[in-house]
Amino acid sequence: MTDLFDSTSTAAQPLAARQRPQRLERYVGQSHLLAHGKALREVIEKGHLHSMIFWGPPGVGKTTLARLLAAHVQVHFIAISAVFAGVKDIRAAMDEARSMREQWKKRTLLFVDEVHRFNKSQQDAFLPYIEDGTVIFVGATTENPSFELNNAILSRCRVYVLQSLTEDELQQVLDNALCYDVVLQARRVQIDKEALHIMVRAAQGDARTALNLLEMASDIAEVQANGDALINEAVLARILQGNIRRFDKGGEIFHDQISALHKAVRGSSPGRSSPRRAAPSSRGCRIRAIRWPWCG
Repeated sequence: MTDLFDSTSTAAQPLAARQRPQRLERYVGQSHLLAHGKALREVIEKGHLHSMIFWGPPGVGKTTLARLLAAHVQVHFIAISAVFAGVKDIRAAMDEARSMREQWKKRTLLFVDEVHRFNKSQQDAFLPYIEDGTVIFVGATTENPSFELNNAILSRCRVYVLQSLTEDELQQVLDNALCYDVVLQARRVQIDKEALHIMVRAAQGDARTALNLLEMASDIAEVQANGDALINEAVLARILQGNIRRFDKGGEIFHDQISALHKAVRGSSPGRSSPRRAAPSSRGCRIRAIRWPWCG
């Protein structure tokens, strides 16, 4: 079974792949689940993993979190993608998991990416193996599990909702890349303050998008007299062709945006009142200098 995280040459990988954290302590985001005392953190610390579904938008760390769970609890890890896999691949994964249990007395975490793409019969194929403990089933989906997954699967899994990253968290992701990525360090990549703000806002809570923007910008950054490759607003203007917002016609994001519009219209109409949730406070980004002195 092919592991999604097998690597050949680290430098040849995209920046987003190179920056996958190898330890749970380096994972950024999802503090509502992973802060001390929170539900998923308690499960991890006790080592009692159960089958679960990660539901959230792209680029929030669903795949990375599944891998870190397996490493932290020291269980065998198998990953398959519902985009490419079929029942034959499911059976092969189960055979591998059964072999690990019988020969090495080791449990297996089976990670299924884009699990909502499996049809009903394919989803049903997992049930007996979840029931008898052959695998710890972890599915990742960007779609509402209540609509896209069988009730039989949902009754056996706990659903955890992963949230888009905040601007502070996205800046932390970019800071880590600038400080620790060997390729960016070799190029002496720096970014000015306003360009950093623009990049964070353009990512719209998606860490993968933020890292992809950083990588593209670093490829065309102008080399200064001191040898630094500087990313500024002019560089970003060349790769940001308008602000294309995330949208899914008829999906969760569509309904969230329509709901927000309706609330805004009702709230602006005199004589009508409707209970509205308080807007979250904007913490803003911590602005760094152009150089990162703590990188050494």
